[in-house]
Amino acid sequence: MSKRIDWVREHCKLLLGISEEYRRTRPFEGLKIGTGIHIEAKTVALLLTLQDGGANIVSTGNLNTTQPDAVDVLRAEGVTVIGQPTKDSAEHSAYQDEVLAVHPDLILDNGGDLFVRYLDDPYPNLLGGTEETTSGRMRLAPLRDRLKKPVLVINDSPIKQFAENEHAVGQSALESLMRFTNKVTNGEQVTVFGYGACGRGIADNFRGAHARVSVVDTNPVTRLRAHLDGFATPPRHLAVSEADVIITVTGGHDVVTVADLPRMRDGVILANAGHFPTEIDAAGILGASDVVDVREYSDDLITVALSDGKRIHLISRGHMFNLAGPRPLGNSIESMDLGFALQARCLEAVARKDVDASSCVVPVPAQIDSAVANSYLDRKYSYQSS
Repeated sequence: MSKRIDWVREHCKLLLGISEEYRRTRPFEGLKIGTGIHIEAKTVALLLTLQDGGANIVSTGNLNTTQPDAVDVLRAEGVTVIGQPTKDSAEHSAYQDEVLAVHPDLILDNGGDLFVRYLDDPYPNLLGGTEETTSGRMRLAPLRDRLKKPVLVINDSPIKQFAENEHAVGQSALESLMRFTNKVTNGEQVTVFGYGACGRGIADNFRGAHARVSVVDTNPVTRLRAHLDGFATPPRHLAVSEADVIITVTGGHDVVTVADLPRMRDGVILANAGHFPTEIDAAGILGASDVVDVREYSDDLITVALSDGKRIHLISRGHMFNLAGPRPLGNSIESMDLGFALQARCLEAVARKDVDASSCVVPVPAQIDSAVANSYLDRKYSYQSS
């Protein structure tokens, strides 16, 4: 793993450049940064970049995505990592409480968990921070009047939307399904629940892999967009009944439940690419009254046999499958380098007090988007300047 982390860090060109700068400028000198983020190879590059800026990092992972070797590398580099890989929500919550117990000056959140917990027991030195996801923004937006701190939402950056969500999530979802199942996509019926940026990327990548793709979205305007983009948009019950693969990416709860089992065809594969493991009611499906057998494989894949003879395959118990299972790689290095460059620059802006409480749960400032975009392109074409 450490060699793969070296490979990842070598190809995070933006973070390498920021690290070099931060070792000179030290924008986080004397500050603690508390994080709750997927701990994997690319996250190592981000956290060590922040540490190069003088930060004292206290971090914990997310449910079911913490990679032990990445934790080992971070700890060897002096980063405080709390906890271990877990699928247990209570255990995960305790780890988050430990992060907040050190009273970080900046919070790098992923799903809104840390900021919500901060509101339960606020402390005076919090300057603000960042939120990585749309799911987190949806949780935090109604809490602006209580937060009253600058919180910049990385996922609302257009760079994050097209680079990571549309392109990289689609690629990683396709790669992950094939890695888990080793099954063909050609000619298969794939139903995607949710047609936001991530859903668009997933639908497009599976279409590129010669699958037949349908889209379900509760917003009629978004459903129309999917239709005009060339995807089938049948009524929900038909989309479920025709699917060979169902992928949820809505940010919602109980998108696919035990009530859908009678409609599903034999051999359907269920996978979630959304941040929270709540979109597929895995517990309800596994505990359904007509389940006669559950077979769990060693690589996070479960087959549920029903009394009518049908088999339902569930990947990673409804957790985000892009960073689960055997050799989980997640999104592409370059896309995460862009997103994490936004993270670093946004945390820097909060630390330097370039933004104030009026920037509470708002998108990345346009000047940061422009600076990151220019930096990426300048590095890409630097060879032409010689």
